Amino acid sequence: RNCLIFAWKLCRLLLSSLLIPALFLSGILCLCLFVLLWGIRLWIQQRKKQLASSGTDGKQPLTVAFFHPYCNAGGGGERVLWCAIRTLQKKYKNITCVVYTGDRDVTGEDIIAGALRRFNIKLSHPVKFVFLEKRYLVEAALYPYFTLLGQSLGSVLLGWEALLKCIPDVYIDSMGYAFTLPLFKYMGGCRVGCYVHYPTISTDMLSVVRNQDTRFNNAAFITNSPLVSKFKLVYYYLFAFLYGLVGSCSDVVMVNSSWTLNHILSLWRSAACTSVVYPPCDVQTFLDIPLEEEKSITKYSIVSVSQFRPEKDHPLQIRAFAKLLEKRRPVQQPPLKLILIGGCRNQQDEERVNKLRRLCEELGVAEHVVFRINIPFEELKQHLGEATIGLHTMWNEHFGIGVVECMAAGTVILAHNSGGPKLDIVVPYEGHITGFLAEDEDSYAETMARILSLSPEKRLEIREKARQSVHRFSDRHFEETFLLSVEPLFK
Repeated sequence: RNCLIFAWKLCRLLLSSLLIPALFLSGILCLCLFVLLWGIRLWIQQRKKQLASSGTDGKQPLTVAFFHPYCNAGGGGERVLWCAIRTLQKKYKNITCVVYTGDRDVTGEDIIAGALRRFNIKLSHPVKFVFLEKRYLVEAALYPYFTLLGQSLGSVLLGWEALLKCIPDVYIDSMGYAFTLPLFKYMGGCRVGCYVHYPTISTDMLSVVRNQDTRFNNAAFITNSPLVSKFKLVYYYLFAFLYGLVGSCSDVVMVNSSWTLNHILSLWRSAACTSVVYPPCDVQTFLDIPLEEEKSITKYSIVSVSQFRPEKDHPLQIRAFAKLLEKRRPVQQPPLKLILIGGCRNQQDEERVNKLRRLCEELGVAEHVVFRINIPFEELKQHLGEATIGLHTMWNEHFGIGVVECMAAGTVILAHNSGGPKLDIVVPYEGHITGFLAEDEDSYAETMARILSLSPEKRLEIREKARQSVHRFSDRHFEETFLLSVEPLFK
């Protein structure tokens, strides 16, 4: 017993003798880190003054930078980017808009021409492009494990490259790289804002891991192991905590739907500076497509509009379509076509399309499925104008610009029963249905068959109500809510 008492006293003595030096050393290191970071901030501000230039009226223009490494992609996020820039250029005369991009295989002129071709958006003033060399740091392929953390830390390094090349007055993350916000706010001295299309992590993702559900972002080998699932759950909770910290640094937070709003409020806890800004959908252009009652139908086309990314779940579309064709055998008239329209950002997306083609061959529907990749805007309008059904299958789609476009063009929409389509878009209008929702292969196939079995008059009624409901997603409404939200950044 005396030995135990002696050992306990010795341990206490050692701990007390080490604790004070350890605390002192930690304080010194923290102080050194603070001085280093403050020094870097001062150096960046000095560099900003050296690079500053006056505008035509003698005043120094306000530099507004958008962090959008994939600005030449053809998705809804890019439409938000170009509409936001166009809106700011119309409102504020003495500003210079900058876009940080990793699209080094094209010129700035090519990017602007692509925005006009794909989205019918023309800017009134030039845009400065800052081409980044380290975009590979945010590629998911670089991080087979701990992908969220890897991409987030990679975005900080990419953001550092961006900050060194151009130091803005106002910084807006328009692509979901929240970990860059504290970098530009505290190191760059910028006013910062963000437009959140989809939270990097959500409470739904935590539920998927907790319930051991197999998804595109939760592999089977994880769901089959309770131990690995618990480890991933702890990792997700820690990441969610960090995500909440960096997100709370934003001076202005814009989200694209009610679904995204609920998740961001639960993670970032910044209700005072957070608002819903529905993404701009070029509804007027699609509303110009004549809406007529179907008279003599020679064929039905089912059109899907979305980028070829894993979360869009194109395999579900193809499998459901194959089941629909089975239900219609023996051959019935008119024939059916599934047209998959979308953008490919990189080689990974192209490989994904090739896998989808192989799936069509395996299911014996290759001759009934058409792929249209990176097509011009006019061709997109043509396909939507001829379509009977607009198809969408992403689980928990943050918003769904493609869904709105399909409804505005006059298709009968069939979307996933979750996320933005469920909460904001495919909702009753004046007491009438505006479309349909489904969840799995069987329900999609059954609902498509149901839509095709409706009378032309009934389909026309649904299409008309859907069209009337989408005016709240117009470019004009986006401009009004966007300017109201970002106003604190320009005071």
